Amino acid sequence: MTEQTHRWMIYGAYGYSGELIAREAARLGLEPVLAGRNEAKLEPLGRELGLDIAVLDLHDEAELAMALQPMHLVLHCAGPFSATAGPMMDACIASQTHYLDITGEIEVFEAGARRDAQARAAGVALCPGVGFDVIPTDCVAAHLKEALPGATRLALGFDSRSGMSPGTAKSSIEGMAAGGRVRQGGVIKPVPLAASVREIDFGNGSKMAMTIPWGDVSTAFHSTGIPDIEVYVPASPRLIKQARRANWVRPLMGFGPVQSLLKTLAGRRVTGPDAGKRDKLITHVWGEVTDDRGDRRVARIVTGNGYNVTRDGSLMVAQHLLTQTVEGGYHTPSTLVDKDLVKRLPGSGELTIGEG
Repeated sequence: MTEQTHRWMIYGAYGYSGELIAREAARLGLEPVLAGRNEAKLEPLGRELGLDIAVLDLHDEAELAMALQPMHLVLHCAGPFSATAGPMMDACIASQTHYLDITGEIEVFEAGARRDAQARAAGVALCPGVGFDVIPTDCVAAHLKEALPGATRLALGFDSRSGMSPGTAKSSIEGMAAGGRVRQGGVIKPVPLAASVREIDFGNGSKMAMTIPWGDVSTAFHSTGIPDIEVYVPASPRLIKQARRANWVRPLMGFGPVQSLLKTLAGRRVTGPDAGKRDKLITHVWGEVTDDRGDRRVARIVTGNGYNVTRDGSLMVAQHLLTQTVEGGYHTPSTLVDKDLVKRLPGSGELTIGEG
């Protein structure tokens, strides 16, 4: 790691991913301020890691702005980000503090893009999605655009058995209620869950796969300019059938009381994978571009477990901001750092690009 030159903060440091990141930052000799709302969870973690803490409520605008004034960067890890990212982005712009987060939520990426002009004027970099959502797929998309500059269609996907943290589970509940998303003609459009199904070789054999509303539906457009984008994951015939049946009950899942109940259950029952499971489970990442002449390029790369990618990737991007001068405005991981970021992540293999 390059020498740290500025003060910075991890907000949501006692959540599953936030704590993984905080512990790795301390191991690497970095010195973030650990922040969040819950002092009872924050104080023992800060004491154990020998790091300063800050008890902050995102909805106290004056307190938040004051706390961010001395910070060069905030790595925001407190989800669901649909509720927390907006206030933190606004506070970062007001205090001229760079903003990173580990979201995968399309609405949060779009919220960042809408603040591009404000962020540019303030000299603040806004870069949501510096974890498994969406570093690997974003970098694959950028490589594919370079390989086929005239590409008009982009499909991305991954085969992962990383498990779920409580935060991921809660975000998934929100995502199910919102339904599917694809980008067509440059515009994000709603579609049913499992709207498209196809066979894909993610790098470990051909499998049936279905579309999901992954963050690249938003971010890959900003990285590549490709107008039509879909994202896939492997799915058994049974899972595809269940997803399509869920379209009938999806409106019910959007009601506040139902959302609250499901999120409460997720918080109680989901714990996230332990270190042994994370280190054993790899991820196959795939991408495909085509142009209007029918030319095609396919990319594949193996990465570490999604949560390890989030831990390592977020810290690599944070270190980039702490040591490099960057332009203000909205960014994706590949535009803020570079498209080879995925290849430098611990556990990543070779990125291959071919015609099939």
